[in-house]
Amino acid sequence: MNEQLDLHGSFHVYDTTLRDGMQQEGLNPTVADKLAIARHLDGLGVGYIEGGWPGANPKDTEFFRRAAAELDLEHARLAAFGATRKAGIRAADDPQVAALRDSGAGVVTLVAKSHIGHVEKALRTTPEENLAMVRDTVSHLRAEGQQVFLDAEHFFDGYRLDRSYALEVLRTAYDAGAEVIALCDTNGGMLPGWVADVVNDVVGTTGVRVGIHCHNDTGLAVANTLAAVDAGATHVQGCINGYGERTGNADLVNVVANLELKLDRQVLPPGLLSEATRIAHAVAEVTNMPPSARQPYVGTSAFAHKAGLHASAIKIDPDLYQHMDPAGVGNDMRLLVSDMAGRATIELKGKELGFDLSDSPELVTRVTARVKELESRGYTFEAADASFELLLAEEVEGRRPSYFDVESWRVITETLTNAQPGEEAVSEATVKLHAGGVRYVVTGEGNGPVNALDQALRSAIGQAFPEIAKFELIDFKVRILDQGHGTDAITRVLIETSDGESSWVTVGVGANMIEASWEALADGLTYGLLRHHED
Repeated sequence: MNEQLDLHGSFHVYDTTLRDGMQQEGLNPTVADKLAIARHLDGLGVGYIEGGWPGANPKDTEFFRRAAAELDLEHARLAAFGATRKAGIRAADDPQVAALRDSGAGVVTLVAKSHIGHVEKALRTTPEENLAMVRDTVSHLRAEGQQVFLDAEHFFDGYRLDRSYALEVLRTAYDAGAEVIALCDTNGGMLPGWVADVVNDVVGTTGVRVGIHCHNDTGLAVANTLAAVDAGATHVQGCINGYGERTGNADLVNVVANLELKLDRQVLPPGLLSEATRIAHAVAEVTNMPPSARQPYVGTSAFAHKAGLHASAIKIDPDLYQHMDPAGVGNDMRLLVSDMAGRATIELKGKELGFDLSDSPELVTRVTARVKELESRGYTFEAADASFELLLAEEVEGRRPSYFDVESWRVITETLTNAQPGEEAVSEATVKLHAGGVRYVVTGEGNGPVNALDQALRSAIGQAFPEIAKFELIDFKVRILDQGHGTDAITRVLIETSDGESSWVTVGVGANMIEASWEALADGLTYGLLRHHED
């Protein structure tokens, strides 16, 4: 633990997901959610976790109360966020300062105005009183035994308007006992060269310990953060997955990955960067915000290769088309099967799925041609690995894996013309099939035709294969492929199925949504049974 404390002393990785990140549109976590996210962030090894603003709202106050009893952090220290005292009263008498003092957090991060325009127009006070507010609040909390950081809000804009006053705010806070002054690009409008110039000036002129807090309105929050570090900042703030107001904050995973992997600076405890992908996705699950597939380092597409040319090179040496080994951040290389695939893609993907095709050039040629032909008809296999594995097994073994033979199926949807509000249309599906040597005729009901088909199909197959009760449809996507044909258009459906431990995606294409859904449903259950019987 002493080694970790030394690391935090030399460089701070400060996460503000639970405060600034939660200002993102659509995010509204419970206290339990925030506690869960804090545990994940601690697992990444960040030095500080900003838990929220105690006293500003009941949820954040409750978070700090529960954190004292329920959070056992191994790597991070919990920080409380709040403002300097109000104008005209002592810090010791300000109720919001008292909430910070009583939060139980060993660290307090104060936000202060460093933009003279905000001082006069937003705070409606004098420049001198603003400095007094900073000095009084920092010194009061330091006297109470808390570590104090200061966020200089709108610093870069304030620096451009009145450099001398902006710098005076920093000096005042530092002289009063603030250990770090984070320069905030609150509006997110800076560019890396501008940030570097200002940070250089601040470090050289004031001698304060500089931190950086960037928003992503120009798409450069990570680049601006790295520019600040290069210019002398030793404290970086950001949010997991780039959460935050408007276009978000600097993505903290991208920041630390670039520092460690590209600039050779150890900023997390050794070995914990490899947890980044797992933790980023786990936090996305808690927030119920789907992770971005194209997110650098940890996205599912970050090391995905689709072009046949890429796959040919990767077959020789994976480093030829990857900037790093994805295992460094806990991610994996993926090969996407599509109409752009070459023979190397099919061969490598087959190996990934357990099929050695290296001595079967004719088979590889046949599979490649079939993939291209099916994709020309609307199928997609880059997102439907399960359907591709079934196709590959059919080509390798000469028959498609099958656990049931369908005789026929039909679906009827009934809508009452005099239905009352809240009365939904009812769909009924009938499936006739053979499974385990027995013929089954089963009817199922649902709140739509696909749901009814799913219920009937599961009921029929489940009598022969009870393990199917574990399978659950967890995602359903529909796309109209040739929209110019109107109601005659070809439809593609992607269905994701889970057995509670993992999930798989299958694809169906048909003249209508129900036909396409049936194909994807049947393949999804077939693939699930294939996996369970292999196990």
